[in-house]
Amino acid sequence: MDAGGRCVCTVILPNDPFPVERLELLETSSRNLTQLAQLEMGKIHKYEQQLGEYEARLNNVTRRLESLEQGEAAPSPLDFKELRKEIQEMEAFVDHLKSALNGSDVTVNALHKEIQNASRSISELESFDKNNMMAVKRELSALKQRLDNCQREKPQPGALVSYGSCDHHGLWRVSKPQVVQMNWKGSSYKYGSWGKESALRAAKKNLYWVAPLNTDSRRLDAVRLHTSYRDLLLYKNPTDALIPGFGQGAGSVLYNGSFFFNCFNARDLCRMDLDTNTVERKALPSAAFNNRFSYAGTNWQSIDLAGDENGLWALYATERTEGNLVIGRVDPATLAVEKTWVTSEFKPAMTNAFLVCGVLYATRAISTHREEIFYSYDTKTGREARPSILLEKITETVQALSYNPNDRRLYMYSDGYLISYDTFFRP
Repeated sequence: MDAGGRCVCTVILPNDPFPVERLELLETSSRNLTQLAQLEMGKIHKYEQQLGEYEARLNNVTRRLESLEQGEAAPSPLDFKELRKEIQEMEAFVDHLKSALNGSDVTVNALHKEIQNASRSISELESFDKNNMMAVKRELSALKQRLDNCQREKPQPGALVSYGSCDHHGLWRVSKPQVVQMNWKGSSYKYGSWGKESALRAAKKNLYWVAPLNTDSRRLDAVRLHTSYRDLLLYKNPTDALIPGFGQGAGSVLYNGSFFFNCFNARDLCRMDLDTNTVERKALPSAAFNNRFSYAGTNWQSIDLAGDENGLWALYATERTEGNLVIGRVDPATLAVEKTWVTSEFKPAMTNAFLVCGVLYATRAISTHREEIFYSYDTKTGREARPSILLEKITETVQALSYNPNDRRLYMYSDGYLISYDTFFRP
């Protein structure tokens, strides 16, 4: 109380006044920041929407570029103009986005890199000679059309025709060569022949034979037999049949259990029974022999024997035909010639010949590694033809070539190698 008896309260205030102005400024700043944050959030939401749209556009551009690079679509100047415009729009947007986000967004950076890659791809594609590109595509289109036409028009192989049947329209093509092995005597024995039982009704249809000639390329001393293809491949379980009196040349054939060949130093046909090793012989009337009118590149094959679906045949020439090939149908039991056909082809111009269903096919060399089946003669109709069927070979010289009706394969002996081919026929 003071001297007058009144109650007095004392309040002690700080020396500094309350910072009202600072508080008001803080409140203003807070409002401004909130508004700015809301504005930036709106921008981010808008950028996210635009980013999704541009990612979709980039994917579309990428697909179109891949289509152009892979040749699925032919490029045009308009394509490149549209692509470049889209790339430029996306690149401008991403640059703006990077600036707005201070370049700190990984997704944006990756997107920018993809856009740059797409831009480079467009530049590379655009630098190509577009006219040449279009020409190549037109050429490819034309080739595809020709291939489709060929596929529709080509004859199909007679795969459904049973072995022994002649229900087809002749030889169509030959497979690539299949090298079986070197002959059992070795590489020094470059001349000879080989094959399989040719008679359709033979008891041992899987009997294989190999008959290398002596190193003089003339004398035939023996024939080796295998009862299966597996044994032939493995050189297992062979049976060697020595030939009494010898044979000559590589024109031999195995037919119905007997081995047929040209008797040595004669125009005779010889038949050796493989069960008894007995030999019967009979002269082939008027046939040239002893290397007269042999095949081109092969000596001592004046007489060539062959088997097909129709039987046993002898191929030879005579002085009367002036060396033109004669086809003789032979009776396997008597060795008698039942009928002959004279062709218009000079036998020494051929490298070899064989028959299929009574049709003769002759070959000639057109290079060191290719033969051509260039001539045919149908004994049923007497009609000659000029097919052009290519036949690849692994060595230069064909010493023997024969057809087998039991498996429709060609058997070639070439510089000591045993080779086979699949054959295909027009249905």
